[in-house]
Amino acid sequence: MRKTARYAFPACAGLLALSSLTGCANDAASSTADAGGGGGKGETVKIMVGGLDKVIYLPAMLTQRLGHFRAENLNVQLLSEPAGVQAETALVSGQVQGAVGFYDHTLDLQVKGKSVESVVQFSHAPGEVEVVSSKAAGDLASPEDFGGRKLGVTGLGSSTDFLTKYLAVKNGVKISEFTPVAVGAGPTFIAALQKGAIDGGMTTDPTVATILDKKAGKVLIDMRTPEGSQQALGGPYPSSSLYMQTDWVNGHKDTVQKLVNAFVRTLKWMSTHSADEIAAKMPADYSQGDKALYAKAVKSTLPMFTDDGVMPQGGPETVEKVLKAFNPTIKNAKIDLSKTYTTEFVDAAK
Repeated sequence: MRKTARYAFPACAGLLALSSLTGCANDAASSTADAGGGGGKGETVKIMVGGLDKVIYLPAMLTQRLGHFRAENLNVQLLSEPAGVQAETALVSGQVQGAVGFYDHTLDLQVKGKSVESVVQFSHAPGEVEVVSSKAAGDLASPEDFGGRKLGVTGLGSSTDFLTKYLAVKNGVKISEFTPVAVGAGPTFIAALQKGAIDGGMTTDPTVATILDKKAGKVLIDMRTPEGSQQALGGPYPSSSLYMQTDWVNGHKDTVQKLVNAFVRTLKWMSTHSADEIAAKMPADYSQGDKALYAKAVKSTLPMFTDDGVMPQGGPETVEKVLKAFNPTIKNAKIDLSKTYTTEFVDAAK
C-alpha cells in the first residue's frame, strides 16, 4: 500500500407510475445549491457519483448537506450517472476530478493501463443484494440456479455485473450460461422485475426496500453487512469509495486532503447518528413520500460503512480474487494492489 501510498444526469425512464423510493432522485440535487452544500469561493472539484440517490453512495451527498466541503473551503459539484462504470468513464476521460464508485474499478483500470487509486474508502462490504422476483422465487433459490436466467445489473461492466458473474462462477455456473441485463436501479429495475424482463438481479437500497415493500421480490443474497460479504465473497469487500487518477492526486495533494477530511468527518458523524437522523439530512425527494421506508433502507445499509475511511485489511485481496475468478484479462494479469489505493490522506485526516 502506497503510504504517500461514476455530466448527463440520469433520465427518468417514463416509469413515474411506480412509487419507487429512487425515482429520479432529485437530479437537481447534484448541484451545490443545496442547503449546507459545497458552494463557496474555494477550489472547484467535480465528482461523478454512480447514482447519487443510492444509499451505498450516501456519504457523497451527506457530506455536502452537512457542510463539510464548505468547511474545507471547497466548491464540490456532485454529478450523477446511473451506474458506477459510467462514473469511471467520466473520470478517465477527464470530465471530472473524482468518482464515487466501487473500488474494484481501480483494479480493472490498472489492467487497462490507467493509474487510478482510492483515496478514502467508505465501506467494507458491497452493500449489494441479489433479489429474485416473486414469480421466479420457487425455482431460483441460489446462485446455482443462475443458468438460463436473465439477471439484472446496473450496467454491463459495472460492479453489479462483476459480482453477479463471481457468484455464478463460484457456484458452478459459467458466465455464458446466463444473461446479464442492464436495467439500472430504482423504477427501471423494479419494472423489469415485475414485468419478467429479468428473473432476478443485483441492486441496492433504497431499491431493495421498495421491492420488499411492494412484495415484488425476495432477498436471495444479502451483502449489506461485513458478515454477508464474508459469507458470499470470502472476505471484506471494499466497495464505495472516492477514487481519482493518480497523476491528479499527486499534483493536487492539498485539495485531495481537504476532500478526504470532509468525507472522514461524515463517516464519523454517521457512526454516531441514527438512520432516522441520517435520512433526515438527505434531500427531501430521496424518500419519494415515504420517510419511514427510506429510513429503513438507510438502516439496512449502514453496516457496510467504515467509520474512518480506512481500507479494510485483506479487502483488496478479496476484490482481486473475485475479479480473477471470471475475468480472463484480469486473471492472467499481474496487479499491483499497492497502487490501487492510498492511506496517506485518511492517516492525516485522523
